[in-house]
Amino acid sequence: MAFWLDLMFGSDVGFMSMMVIIATTLLISFYAGYFIYKVMKSDPNGEAGK
Repeated sequence: MAFWLDLMFGSDVGFMSMMVIIATTLLISFYAGYFIYKVMKSDPNGEAGK
């Protein structure tokens, strides 16, 4: 645990690397959730424009 804390907060490069990983995970989660939401709310007959 001390190794990870030193890696994250001991240097700027480690901290920014963790921020990039966290931001990427959040973006992927958001887009996956949005895609699932749109699929669940879509009209199965394809008549959304009428």
